Amino acid sequence: MPTVIRKVIVDHSSESMSALVDGVEAYPQFLPWCSGVEVFGRTDSETHARIDIDFHGIRSHVATRNRNTRPEWIHLELADGPFERLAGHWHIRPLGPEGCAIEFSIDYAFSSRALEVVMGPVFGQIMETIVDRFVERAALLARAGQAAPQALP
Repeated sequence: MPTVIRKVIVDHSSESMSALVDGVEAYPQFLPWCSGVEVFGRTDSETHARIDIDFHGIRSHVATRNRNTRPEWIHLELADGPFERLAGHWHIRPLGPEGCAIEFSIDYAFSSRALEVVMGPVFGQIMETIVDRFVERAALLARAGQAAPQALP
């Protein structure tokens, strides 16, 4: 089962980074492989959404129920998709008012060997670069003088 762990320190607040990660509706704007999003439900402590993936013509989707403990934790749990298992988290620790440490960790296994052969390289590339995409988006928003989406109360 592949495991991906990425860690980075950024000069953005933990609140803004948590809101950016939880702001799934904006993913198609900055994740090049994300072709669409459907939010099934959202509360203060949970986001249930589906992300459509289109990476070099290979299409799939993944739906998760994310348990949120803002601004430090977003726990990912598989709801639907081509996986036997998918679980992980975003841990966003404040480092003062203008910085934070981000850790993204995910474990996954496809539901069949055939899916692993076809989707494995695609999903692996997406997971290896996902933190970079969020950091780039936060920097772009900061340069434009925009804040990340506001977290729900």
